[in-house]
Amino acid sequence: MRVKTARGRTVSSQRWLQRQLNDPYVAEARKRGYRSRAAFKLLQIDDQFRFLKPGARVVDLGAAPGGWTQVAVERVRPGQGRGRSGGVVVGIDLTPVEPIAGATVLAKDFYDDDAPAVLEKLLDGPADVVLSDMAASATGDTQVDHLRIMALAETAHDFARQVLKPGGSFVAKVLRGGTERTLLDRLKRDFTKVRHVKPEASRADSAEMYVVGTGFRG
Repeated sequence: MRVKTARGRTVSSQRWLQRQLNDPYVAEARKRGYRSRAAFKLLQIDDQFRFLKPGARVVDLGAAPGGWTQVAVERVRPGQGRGRSGGVVVGIDLTPVEPIAGATVLAKDFYDDDAPAVLEKLLDGPADVVLSDMAASATGDTQVDHLRIMALAETAHDFARQVLKPGGSFVAKVLRGGTERTLLDRLKRDFTKVRHVKPEASRADSAEMYVVGTGFRG
């Protein structure tokens, strides 16, 4: 589908709109009720690593607009497992998120000193999985953008170390560019297995990848 030029529309916004209209994941997300095409990235990562198990306690950092939280709810099935509540899903983001059935979403900064304790209380225990699809707003400077997203991934890892239970899993977005080696070395100390993955739903022209750490040492 081609997008016609329009007054006030920049070339970059025209390209973005054309790509969105021709993206099968955008159409499928709309069809299935997901809030973003990014939901398929998590679906594909979990299909490979199987960490979103029924009954798991999951934290989604930077949850807005909610696509990853929706997938977590589908897979861990809050309220449907054995025991008091089955799985638990908690999302957290500075940007308010529209309510998601089966999840609790906080409008809060996970940098706050009390954030780990607040989340553990909501989870009713330590987390089995910590997810982070966070990305800073693009500046147009490749090196700056890389450093900013890696800083977010490293902070998410620090947070995960505080709330994960032994054996837990961690997933975070990174960008190829060199400095991810520091994060990988830290992850290898904390997890028995660490893998890079680029899900099919991640656009081919994007430098994004995901690191997946499983078997948290505690």
